[in-house]
Amino acid sequence: MKKLSFLLLLTLIVYSCKQEKEHTDQTAIQKEKPVQDNTKPEKEITDPKETEVWEPEPKAISFNENNVPSDAIVLFNGSNLDSWVSTKDPSATAGWTINPDKTMTVKPGTGDIQTKQNFGSIQLHLEWSAPDVIEGEGQGRGNSGVFFQNKYEVQILDSYQNRTYANGQATSIYKQHIPLVNATKAPDQWQTYDIIFHAPEFDADGNKTKSGSFTVIHNGVLVQDHIEILGSTEYIGSPKNEAHGKGPIKLQDHSNPVQYRNIWVREL
Repeated sequence: MKKLSFLLLLTLIVYSCKQEKEHTDQTAIQKEKPVQDNTKPEKEITDPKETEVWEPEPKAISFNENNVPSDAIVLFNGSNLDSWVSTKDPSATAGWTINPDKTMTVKPGTGDIQTKQNFGSIQLHLEWSAPDVIEGEGQGRGNSGVFFQNKYEVQILDSYQNRTYANGQATSIYKQHIPLVNATKAPDQWQTYDIIFHAPEFDADGNKTKSGSFTVIHNGVLVQDHIEILGSTEYIGSPKNEAHGKGPIKLQDHSNPVQYRNIWVREL
């Protein structure tokens, strides 16, 4: 009787092992089956017109003699500083100098200037040149800056054969992002910045829900490629992310007589 019971138990064990192996083999076969491609269209498209989209039609714009697009807001064209005020005292007019050649020059000691109008996400075009007399080195040579919403700086600096810390040279996102290349021309030439700024977003509780970004083209060369803005560009310390809305564009008085011309902006 004991012998018979032992044989029955052994038979059950062998059967169970066989069933488990068959199940494992079947699972492996199922895993090896190719995944069906269900993304194919229900019918093949043979007429090119079926993939044409005609509406909405993009609005056509034109350009003036200075190549300013017709949908741009002109901030400085050489005639006046009506679009600007003093940052120290927004009720006061901007104190920088307008020159006979329709450029303007930083007047050291008068302080930063900023736009009367506040902006969110924008495309900004500006042209600048280093001071006529080359003086100083590093951060002391041709230093200014353009700030977005009064918080995020793209550095302006004479970086032509002028070594300084890499995240503080021309077109750096100040102390956050180093430019891909140094595209600075010689000081006797004008520099062109074309900047795409996407503003950061905050919720009702003041929490940042989306970082801002910069794309910067310097003299026709891509130097910042849709990089993330980590927060305010601080001279000392880490970036800060205090909630805010639209803000002005600011140009910095860093005690160097940097020159500007042809500044315009398109709202995005």
